Amino acid sequence: MHQSIYDRDLERGAANYEVLSPLSFLKRSATLYPDVEAVLHGPLSRSWAEVYSRCVRVASALSARGTGKGDTVAAVLANTPEMFELHFAVPMTGGVLNAINTRLDAATIAFILDHGESSILFTDREFSGVVADAVNLLDREILVIDVDDLLYQEGTLIGEMDYEALLEEGDVGFAWQMPGDEWDAIALNYTSGTTGNPKGVVYHHRGAYLNAANNALTWGMGMHPRYLWTLPMFHCNGWCFPWTLAAMAGTSICLRHVREDAIFDAFREQGVTHFCGAPIVLNTLINADPSLHEGLPGGIRVMTAGAAPPAAVIQGMESLGFEVIQVYGLTETYGPMIVSAWRSEWDGLPAEDRARLKARQGISSVLAGEMMVGYPETLEPVPWDGETQGEVFMKGNIVMRGYLKNPATTESAFAGGWFHSGDIAVVHPDGYIQIKDRSKDIIISGGENISSIEIEDVLFRHPRILEAAVVARSDEKWGEHPCAFVTPMAGETLTVEEVIEYCREHLARFKVPKTVIFGPLEKTSTGKVQKYKLREIAEASESRTAGHSARH
Repeated sequence: MHQSIYDRDLERGAANYEVLSPLSFLKRSATLYPDVEAVLHGPLSRSWAEVYSRCVRVASALSARGTGKGDTVAAVLANTPEMFELHFAVPMTGGVLNAINTRLDAATIAFILDHGESSILFTDREFSGVVADAVNLLDREILVIDVDDLLYQEGTLIGEMDYEALLEEGDVGFAWQMPGDEWDAIALNYTSGTTGNPKGVVYHHRGAYLNAANNALTWGMGMHPRYLWTLPMFHCNGWCFPWTLAAMAGTSICLRHVREDAIFDAFREQGVTHFCGAPIVLNTLINADPSLHEGLPGGIRVMTAGAAPPAAVIQGMESLGFEVIQVYGLTETYGPMIVSAWRSEWDGLPAEDRARLKARQGISSVLAGEMMVGYPETLEPVPWDGETQGEVFMKGNIVMRGYLKNPATTESAFAGGWFHSGDIAVVHPDGYIQIKDRSKDIIISGGENISSIEIEDVLFRHPRILEAAVVARSDEKWGEHPCAFVTPMAGETLTVEEVIEYCREHLARFKVPKTVIFGPLEKTSTGKVQKYKLREIAEASESRTAGHSARH
């Protein structure tokens, strides 16, 4: 075989090749911008040099306690400086950060801790009750470390030590190493999927590096942005923005609770330039007390994703002076992968038309790789006519490594060389996609993925319920909420209150159905529940509130 002249004596080596890892962003900002503010949390402010030093010391302490390559370290934390630091400290050891949804119930947290084989868990007072219950469900020991947040002093501390004590064990001269392979795991995130048990999505250093840079390119962030944390860092590692902020030497303005007064105060007082949030967050800001809208600086940029934002929400935010960009992705794609990129020829359109265009999911972002809407059976692309529906498929460097300990599901998700999203969309003539439905029966409520099957499993365990099915129903505030269709056992009577209370006992609060409809389920001749018909009924029905009951 002929050897190219470029393959002779031009080898890859230490001088001309380095694995891609977002850890390099942290080192660069600490070196070049040591005095720039990295983190702001109430009265607490830390520079990039201070954050780097703290990350190194935590990494040193974790390493001394046995955390090494491939070891999972879990965190059930709010958006605090410690949560930000763990995005660097854990990978510095070769370990893998598992940021867990703080809204989950104890049984689900216990499942995640067990499935991910976490050896250490960071938490704080606010979540100590549910975390203690989760730890008690484990059949092995796990080291619990408290974050004693100065801005939250309710609840109790349950750990064997706290974060600052761990940090004091560390050596600031710890010689941490970049990963040996950019394919090494950096993070583990759990997604609801279509079954009750969540699936563990594995991220690698290469993907985290590229999507962090992709965020900055997609948004045109520039150096030293001031980013407000309204998006939970447990969501796809904050859509990779902890690493983006390290790349751009920005400032993380931490926000423990997403409340409109605190958000508007930050807008006016902290020089916020960027923030992310689900459409429900934007809707909350639009409908806040008008006095909170006074004195807002113009030009704050917001990135939104989750349930597709209504055009009216985008228009409402822009009427307040915000610049809105919509992105689309999944946990399996490190968060944002598709962007509703703006075109200058649309500048002169009426506000309503501009909002309608921005409400489409868009096109593949700069470093995202390929995206296609195609026929699931053939993997052939659908025509760009804005009408023909197909499934959204993606491939590239910001698609997950796969599902942890789940090779069959990983193989199925990657069949044909594409990641199968399960989302149904059309492609408009300009190449922009628009989501129309989901082939998976996932309900997206307030930015949270809720498995309908998980709720159905709970309902079927009720001693007086014969059959149950759960679908999404539109919700002005949350985007969607779970709507339960319930058929009682013969001769039994049920009320809405009883069904909802039963769900509250067995599910996280945000998963509890807000609407309950009694009656037989719509089925095919073979007995399969026709959920599309149930969705139509749910949308057309009046809300079933307390006081309604049924007898079968």
